[in-house]
Amino acid sequence: MKRTSLGLAVLAIAGLTVTAPAAASAAVSGSADPGPETCRQGYVWRVAKPSDLVCVTPATRTQVAADNAAKHGRWTTGAYGPHTCVVPYVWRNAYDGDDVCVTTRQRDLAAADNGQSSARKVLAKLWITKYTIGPKDNGDGTATTTSTDSIARLKLNGSHYNFGTVKLAIRWSHNDALYWHAGVTAKQASGYPGGAFGYLTGKFDCSAKGKPANAYAYAYDTMSGRFSARVPVRIGCAVL
Repeated sequence: MKRTSLGLAVLAIAGLTVTAPAAASAAVSGSADPGPETCRQGYVWRVAKPSDLVCVTPATRTQVAADNAAKHGRWTTGAYGPHTCVVPYVWRNAYDGDDVCVTTRQRDLAAADNGQSSARKVLAKLWITKYTIGPKDNGDGTATTTSTDSIARLKLNGSHYNFGTVKLAIRWSHNDALYWHAGVTAKQASGYPGGAFGYLTGKFDCSAKGKPANAYAYAYDTMSGRFSARVPVRIGCAVL
């Protein structure tokens, strides 16, 4: 059992453990990755049943527990069998087969939470795009360009992080040595769930036909201890 940053106990669930990138401690604080079901700060597992890992507010989880405890008093034998809800309650339907009787408001909230759960989790998504540098304004009506301005560079992008510091790193594949690292603040961005970022590394993209990746990039959510998947890249090319 492990404690989250919210002080809540996290149970080890088979199949949900994710291994952190090897030798990651040189760029981030070493810790065991808590897995893809980690909720962002401010959310907790609903636990309408033990395996229900939908992320909800603490108030909602408290209400769910209260509804679970009151279920026997809200059932009657009727048109839908012995678990027919007494008026004015309805089945919650938080998961398939959920026949706990709740108010219509709680049923609607359960459906809404189901739809929002993935956006409330630290999925630590990371992807790479490329960019080039344009002419530099000299401030006197002229501009300066260099021979490397048109060479593509690597931009690390992410979503589904906690709001706050995310550490980024690129490592060589053959020996796992650290090539580059930086920190970025994940913020709200339109169209991207959770904390998001786009970081210009300044490092050249060395990918080319017949040139396989020789390194990988990853991100680390410092608040939860979650790592992203490794994203292959090619680095270290000679630039004249």
